[in-house]
Amino acid sequence: MKIYSYIILMAATTYLIRMLPLVLFQKPIKSRFVKSFLYYVPYTCLTVMTIPAIFSSTRSVVSAAIGFAVALVLGFYKKSLPVVAAAACAAVFITERFMSL
Repeated sequence: MKIYSYIILMAATTYLIRMLPLVLFQKPIKSRFVKSFLYYVPYTCLTVMTIPAIFSSTRSVVSAAIGFAVALVLGFYKKSLPVVAAAACAAVFITERFMSL
């Protein structure tokens, strides 16, 4: 019975999150601040979920930081996602190999 209550609670929460903006904001949003805030919410949520995973997914925080730095630099230079991901993985792999010597 407990698992069903969790499922119902999560379904209600998901529904409310999707339904409330449609009900509350029926007119077009004119405030530049609110528009700007809503524009950056998905990027912020993605960052908040990704950064802890980056630093806890390797054996060492040092190798994670090096992989993250490589990804930031390549992303800054607008490289494609497969290139950035492969280079960051390679940087972590090489760093951990040198650290284990």
